[in-house]
Order: sequence, then structure tokens, then C-alpha cells
Amino acid sequence: MIEEKISALGLALPEPHAPVGNYLGAKQSGELLFVAARVSALRGIVGADVTPDAAKTAARDTMLQILAIVKKEIGDLDRIASIDALRGFVRSATDFMEQPRVIDGASDLLIALWGEDGRHARSATGVNALPFGAAVQIDMIARLK
Repeated sequence: MIEEKISALGLALPEPHAPVGNYLGAKQSGELLFVAARVSALRGIVGADVTPDAAKTAARDTMLQILAIVKKEIGDLDRIASIDALRGFVRSATDFMEQPRVIDGASDLLIALWGEDGRHARSATGVNALPFGAAVQIDMIARLK
């Protein structure tokens, strides 16, 4: 059902990338699934050479990458009961203050897919650097059925 919703939005899960360091893509602890951070394919500094709208789209696409990792880990996205927490980091120009708007790209997707169960606690933080020069980085905690 969740993958059908993704498709109905005109989106698709990408092939999940393997971790680039000594860590797991996701780890289950009881009913919680902790998903390691992923960075966007979009590179640059938001508010300087990257527009907020481009960064918001990148946040959505990064969430699709996270969901692909989750599917690989648990086999079926319909096993997710709720999204509990999301942390978003935006590589920001010094005077850029719209980090919440950028990370809404990920949050909006989760709410579109899970409804009220997709609403989550969240942080949206501006930083001066992210791995590989990425514009956005996101991690997530989900509750499983």
C-alpha cells in the first residue's frame, strides 16, 4: 500500500546505497527502527548556490533513499506503524534561516504516505558542512508493527 502511494505521487524508490563507512544502514531495537543518515545527491550551499525549493526537493528525494534502505532492511514498508522522529541538516549560507521549510520536503512526503502516523518529532538544523558537500542530510526513527 505505501509503495502504491509512492507510485501514485509519481515517485519511485531508488536502489538503496550501501553505507559509506563502518555503520549499519538501519538497526532495529524492539519495535523501533533507527535509520542512519543519508545525504542528498544535491550538492552546494542552500541560500547561496542552491535555492530553498531545490533543497526541499532534495530532502524529499533523500527520504525516498531512506525508505529504500528501510524496505531492504524490513522487507515491506507497510510494516511501519509510525514515523517517530526525523533529524534534518541543511548546509546553509550564513544568513539562510529557512531550514524548516527545506526539511518539510521529507516531512511532507511521510505525512502524504502515512497520514497522521507519518507526523513526527523533528529538528531542522543549519550547518556549514555536510559529507561530500551535500546540501541536505536526514536520519529517521520509525516504529514497526
